[in-house]
Amino acid sequence: MTELSGRELLREWQRLMESVVSAAASIAGRSDLPRELVEPMQRQLELLREIVERERKLQRELAGYLLDPFDAIFDLLETSGHTLRRQAEALQSAGAALEETAALMKGQAELFERTMANLRKPTELARAAAGMEPRDSGI
Repeated sequence: MTELSGRELLREWQRLMESVVSAAASIAGRSDLPRELVEPMQRQLELLREIVERERKLQRELAGYLLDPFDAIFDLLETSGHTLRRQAEALQSAGAALEETAALMKGQAELFERTMANLRKPTELARAAAGMEPRDSGI
């Protein structure tokens, strides 16, 4: 037998109660008996409906309590992912800037070395003209 939902159970219970009322009315042969039985049964049915609705509300609340922490964790992880991406992009930019700075410094060093070599040429020519030994640079 398949498991019935809350509303299906209520409908089944209502059908059974109506069957009980009609059976009681036919047995008793009194016309006011069904009304006397129906009013309390209708109240019971209202109470059962309220119970089922409260149960559904409680289930939704419970599901929220169970799932909210996971949503918070996923939100935190998504934020962490965005932060990591921004850090990676910043490091990539910094790396490109360092590479560019290194290239500029290398160019400055080459220019400085050529300048020093050109500045030494007159003194080397003067040493050679004077018959002196070339100076040992020590580098």
